Amino acid sequence: MAMKKKPVTGMKDILPREMEIRDYCIREIKETYKTFGFTSIETPAVEHIENLSSKQGGENEKLIFKILKRGEKLNLETAKVETDLVDGGLRYDLTVPLCRYYSNNANELPGPFKALQMGAVWRADRPQRGRYRQFMQCDIDILGEPTIMAEIELILATTTLLGRLSFKNFTIRINDRRILKAMAAYSGFNEADYDAVFIALDKMDKIGLEGVREELIGAGHPAENVDKYLALFNENTADTAAIRKLAELLGDQLPAEISADLIQIIESVEGAKAADFKMAFDPTLVRGMSYYTGPIFEISMDEYGGSVGGGGRYDEMIGRFTGQNTPACGFSIGFERIIMLLLEQDFRVPGTVGKTAYLIEKGMPADKLGQIIAKAGQARAKGEIVNIVMMKKNKKFQKDQLTQEGYDEIIEFFADREIQ
Repeated sequence: MAMKKKPVTGMKDILPREMEIRDYCIREIKETYKTFGFTSIETPAVEHIENLSSKQGGENEKLIFKILKRGEKLNLETAKVETDLVDGGLRYDLTVPLCRYYSNNANELPGPFKALQMGAVWRADRPQRGRYRQFMQCDIDILGEPTIMAEIELILATTTLLGRLSFKNFTIRINDRRILKAMAAYSGFNEADYDAVFIALDKMDKIGLEGVREELIGAGHPAENVDKYLALFNENTADTAAIRKLAELLGDQLPAEISADLIQIIESVEGAKAADFKMAFDPTLVRGMSYYTGPIFEISMDEYGGSVGGGGRYDEMIGRFTGQNTPACGFSIGFERIIMLLLEQDFRVPGTVGKTAYLIEKGMPADKLGQIIAKAGQARAKGEIVNIVMMKKNKKFQKDQLTQEGYDEIIEFFADREIQ
């Protein structure tokens, strides 16, 4: 039976054109984040199944690629429950592995620790535009910094990077999980119902205010509470004035420093930004992960029609490993979606050196072939790109292919001619 040539569903092969852009973006990411003091780290692709299933990853925990035990540990005959068969899984994000990494190595790391982590993650999700089952994530996190300096640095670093990648007119939407909880409390919802309320709210951009109302009332929440809650979203101006107005309405339900910190984050970023974007307060922003404890943010781009990155503060997650909470905040860009948008824009890597192809006629004498190879070596020593290929019968098609691959000069060498 013939072997299958297509990738596994949800995975993809990466062709040279895309790979060139990916390599360029990775270089820009590392160089940009390095200027902000972030240090590259790496964690294993496989994590303990207990860590991945700790109810910190929200819906992602339903999408884990689980790994069977190996050797003598795998006993199919005596297995009764899944944990008898499985002891590991492919990581579904980089945050859970980072927290384990920090917990294990904190004594050898500076404080605060600014980490840059890039790597593949896996989710058994339904593939769609810009979403795969294996994809690259790119995270920056600041661990051990309790102040809003962490949020400001993360937003500035991420937006500076996007600017360097030629993106502009995008929006950083920002909210705070504590504001979400204060709004729910003000409206009379029970604390046990908060997560269900937030799940409905998270659909606001798809089903609208009335759709959220119908869903909440349909779930059995009193209409009085629902209407009081949804009235808080009326006339949101997406600026710091909206935060002040909301804080005034919530009164004692929202400690003054929470709204003040959010305002300072927005004003500080606006005053120091190096890219073309805007900050927008969005009280409907939820972020799906249950581990967020403070400010949360997302990147919105009109050309994508959705989020291309996000993050927030998760001060309690490391404590799940160590028993002691550690301030933590992170921002992740949607690397695959960024690459997709650049490809759709026919992005060309700036400053690319010229690419030259040497076409060599078959039957080239050894001495002349040596001269050609030496000539290529001299050019390569100067940093030029030279590709030596044998001349094919259909030379026109071959030259067209090389041109499509970005070779702007093609030099032909013939056996009966002198090497110039």
